[in-house]
Amino acid sequence: MDICETFVSIQGEGLMMGVPTLFIRTAGCNLDCSWCDTKYAFGGGKETHVGELAEMAAGISHVCVTGGEPMLQKELPELLELLLSEGKHVVLETNGSMDVRGLPKDRNLMISMDIKCPSSGMSEKMLTSNIASLGEKDQLKFIISDVADFEFAVDVLKEYAPKTNVIFSPVGGMDLRPLAEEVLRRKLEVRVLPQLHKIIWGDMRSV
Repeated sequence: MDICETFVSIQGEGLMMGVPTLFIRTAGCNLDCSWCDTKYAFGGGKETHVGELAEMAAGISHVCVTGGEPMLQKELPELLELLLSEGKHVVLETNGSMDVRGLPKDRNLMISMDIKCPSSGMSEKMLTSNIASLGEKDQLKFIISDVADFEFAVDVLKEYAPKTNVIFSPVGGMDLRPLAEEVLRRKLEVRVLPQLHKIIWGDMRSV
């Protein structure tokens, strides 16, 4: 696999927030979001065997495979199957533009999928049919920059009625109050969450 970096930190996003985790960040992405905070993962990876990646998870219960876009890697199914066979809980972070139906059906695999809002410049790239593939153990994330993004996210929820956990986060992961107040005003059944790693370490890489 083409790997940008690996590191151990706490999970900073989503339902697993705060859990010590091995992060495996793949190189390469098929999108170019305007506010992306990991553009360094767009290229320059190192070829790494899936067995070596699994060995890094020794003694660690939780693994997050992120990017870039991990689903561009042809060895991804092999890595997921290997990690799951070793009893790991795996979060796969994917950008919402690639079909998730072929991923392993395992209770220990959480699909963490974005729907990119208009401010990203990538909303037309979304494969909204993916939403129906997400279950109760998965999560659907919207990164919100402005009112247009918020209304876009609300419209997606109305149209597709996802049967999964829905998360709204502000761009940059820090300025929660305006988003939280609007969610409360609209009585939306979503979670408003920060990026915890940025609260702890700021914009430092590999945390």
